[in-house]
Amino acid sequence: MTQTSLESTNPALAEQRNDASFESLWQELNWRGLVHVSTDEGALEEALAGDPLVYYCGFDPTAASLHLGHLVQLLTMRRIQLAGHRPLALVGGSTGLIGDPRPSSERTLHTPEIVAGWVDSLQNQIKHYISFDGDSGATMVNNLDWTQGVSAIEFLRDIGKYFRVGTMIKKDIVAKRLNSEEGISYTEFSYQILQGFDYLQLFRQYGCTLQFGGSDQWGNLTSGTELVRRAENAHVHALGTPLITNSDGTKFGKSEGNAIWLDSELCSPYAFYQFWLNQSDADVIDRLKVFTFRTREEIAELARSVEEEPFKRAAQRALAWDVTSLVHGEEATHKVIEAAEAIFGKGEIAEIDEPTLNAVSAELPRASVPASEATAVRLLVDTGLVKSNGEARRAIKDGGAYINNAKITDGEAVLTEADWLHGKFLLIRRGKKNLALVHRS
Repeated sequence: MTQTSLESTNPALAEQRNDASFESLWQELNWRGLVHVSTDEGALEEALAGDPLVYYCGFDPTAASLHLGHLVQLLTMRRIQLAGHRPLALVGGSTGLIGDPRPSSERTLHTPEIVAGWVDSLQNQIKHYISFDGDSGATMVNNLDWTQGVSAIEFLRDIGKYFRVGTMIKKDIVAKRLNSEEGISYTEFSYQILQGFDYLQLFRQYGCTLQFGGSDQWGNLTSGTELVRRAENAHVHALGTPLITNSDGTKFGKSEGNAIWLDSELCSPYAFYQFWLNQSDADVIDRLKVFTFRTREEIAELARSVEEEPFKRAAQRALAWDVTSLVHGEEATHKVIEAAEAIFGKGEIAEIDEPTLNAVSAELPRASVPASEATAVRLLVDTGLVKSNGEARRAIKDGGAYINNAKITDGEAVLTEADWLHGKFLLIRRGKKNLALVHRS
């Protein structure tokens, strides 16, 4: 169902501003590296500098959460909105049932019930990043609203007649699939017609004149501009943002093959913060431009720190703070920072809540030990922090072994109930940086 009276769930929106040092929004978008390809550049720059326009970006519900690639689009939506233009946030209840073609193989088709649930989930996430209030308040739309009542004959007669197969098969992704061993189904081949239909419908219903998305969607974006031109004899705009890659050419936003999700249940705030904190010196300034609202002057100062004092990692800390606070809130960001400090002895570890402790310790060596047998010597050995009981006793004697940040003085005593964090965990440390987690069996 189309929704027009939503409220944002993010108080940070009120603090966001475009950079006043730029003469135009177009200049800032270019400086931030958000323009990869567009229709008539001069006309689009003029349109963005003129009277408020209506624009849209689409998000297909192919999973229960948005990820970092979507965050690029959400923040671009917000920057354009801050310039006084009105966004339409489209969640594809119909296109999500099909899925845009992937480079390698056909997508798995999910049931309408699953897709409908994902639509709701994505709509709730999108509300966090754009405003639904005021003259430039956003409108949430679902393309299932205008496709589910259209028959196949109507679709072919009224929409399909404007598309030329010769043009459609030249689209990069379609051409790759046609030349692959698996080929491409008519279902996925037709995706670009459905997306073009979205643009035509939004042009007719809302006067929408700009669509944008990732540059890998350029074929689908221009399907819409061409359909509006043929069906309505009108010229509308399309903008493709670049795909974000690391300086070494690898795909950005992947961790061991998994996307960095915006949902805290799929990617914890701690893991999310660490992802940004671990950005390389070669990438961090570009990330600040794309993913934060820091000004050109502020980012220039952080770039200086990268050059002159890289060991301080000021740029990475600023990036991690800004993006984690935006996505998960300042309170959660404070928690993960405090938790990271606490496990290395700079804070009170007992104050870390269980989900954060689990996230912080996710990559640590682990061991499972019965509470009745939990002595410091055994814990050090079972977790692999030492190789033998004798080595464990020497570490304790030398004052270099800790349980929950408390120095161990008696390696043979069984730990008490009060020692177990949340009744089930013990954090073991040898020296300053060698850590492990014990789980109560």
